[in-house]
Amino acid sequence: MIHPTGHRPTGHRPTGHRPPRGAVRAAAVLAAAALTLVPSTAAHADIIRAKQWGLEAMHTQDAWRTTKGRGITVAVLDTGVDATHPDLTGNVLTGKDFVGFGAVRGDRDWARHGTAIAGIIAGHGHGPAHGDGVLGVAPEARILPVRVILEDGDPARAKARQSRGDALAEGIRWATDHGADVINLSLGDDSATAHPEADEDEAVQYALKKGVSVVASAGNGGEKGDHISYPAAYPGVIAATAVDNTGQRAPFSTRRWYATVAAPGRGVVTADPDRKYYSAWGTSAASAFVSGAVALLRAAHPGLSPAQIKKVLEETAQDPPPGGRDDSRGYGLVDVAAAIAEAAKVTPRTLKPAAYGKKYFGSGPDDPAEGPAAWVGWAAGGLGVLLLGAAGYLWRGHRLTRRR
Repeated sequence: MIHPTGHRPTGHRPTGHRPPRGAVRAAAVLAAAALTLVPSTAAHADIIRAKQWGLEAMHTQDAWRTTKGRGITVAVLDTGVDATHPDLTGNVLTGKDFVGFGAVRGDRDWARHGTAIAGIIAGHGHGPAHGDGVLGVAPEARILPVRVILEDGDPARAKARQSRGDALAEGIRWATDHGADVINLSLGDDSATAHPEADEDEAVQYALKKGVSVVASAGNGGEKGDHISYPAAYPGVIAATAVDNTGQRAPFSTRRWYATVAAPGRGVVTADPDRKYYSAWGTSAASAFVSGAVALLRAAHPGLSPAQIKKVLEETAQDPPPGGRDDSRGYGLVDVAAAIAEAAKVTPRTLKPAAYGKKYFGSGPDDPAEGPAAWVGWAAGGLGVLLLGAAGYLWRGHRLTRRR
């Protein structure tokens, strides 16, 4: 996760039992990450852009020859997002707050983590010809902010360490029903007590069935036992692990069977509501990079299903591990340009309505639960056969009588 220096953000899952749906519950610690302040863009624009090594590593500039993500909406389920940040103005839609307490819109403690993630995905920079600030992977995509966790510095968290227990599941469903093409989950529970939650799993499956790709951070437990992290481990999720600028697995990045692909997760420049820029590490950043890549892929090939998008990312990843895959980096580092090119060869699986023709399928077999319908049909058919037989017999007898 990315978050302010020296702290850990609020989790979305309790460390103990699960309270009734809709209740407020104690928060578990999410996978953590650190932020270190770097010079602001106002004085060091060239330094900021030079530090955005992740864009080049994923061959993003080559992908921009095809698309920059226009027409795609990425839901950022996180803390709040600062829609007034100069790197994001015009790219942030009206979202929803599923937490309902704590810091309020406009507070720095309301939107630090979410703003950092949104910038990685869809920052467009600012200043003359947008030459300053953070440039995201899909700078023409739109961000749909959905607040589902409390910011680390939020006074409500410091006092009560609480959050709404069902916020994540409800947020996923809401985003799916409100235009999201991609859902980014730069959060997760990788504590020792982490376990799957039925409502969250069902919400993820709901999104996937509706054609929405779901991307999540794999977890930052690589030096703490590699505990399983949810929602990354739910079926169908594209789980992002983190690498450094040499392409090697970042030591903190969790190693687990669900790892899909790797993305930049160390030394990542992020935007902040205070209008300064921070250098971050964490699989939160990796997840955001992958979500941006998925946005570009969906913009170039809108008919692909979530499963096809996941497979294309796997098949085109750079520097695959021996054997093709491992738990450290999944199938390798995302190559979004190669993915877009490969996807052109894939036949979309998205279902389309079929026009009605002259032929149609008749009704199916009767439901046994409907009572005597089935045996009535058989009885009627049998009676018809008997009547035909009797008629034939009588007709034959009549002919024999006339011959005599």
